[in-house]
Amino acid sequence: MRKKLSFYGADENDDSLVREVIAGHKTVTADTVEDYYKGYGELGDGGYAAGDIIDVYDLKGRRRCTIRATRVEIIRFGDIPEAVWRGETFSSAREFRDVHVRCLPHLDLHDDFEFVALHFELVETNE
Repeated sequence: MRKKLSFYGADENDDSLVREVIAGHKTVTADTVEDYYKGYGELGDGGYAAGDIIDVYDLKGRRRCTIRATRVEIIRFGDIPEAVWRGETFSSAREFRDVHVRCLPHLDLHDDFEFVALHFELVETNE
């Protein structure tokens, strides 16, 4: 059974992250360990594992592409691997950290805080 995933945006019309996946630029997504394993509504199953085939939806509920999870790893906020920050389309580990601090202001993102990084490859698009 295929899993489902959607990427957050500034609002329901922001599909920039989905477009980055379709273009082949975005190949990683990261979430807190606590949230990674939780589902988040109809379009987010959570708990993705290597080998999973995942349909990617925009915030309007349209299936836009399908990806295959290739690797899942636990990373520390103070030591973001280059493959993760590049796969998330950032120019540096510092940019990765700065953006996540802004997006997750309710969390104390210290150096030992753990994230789960999901590496994936594009399988097909619905464009």
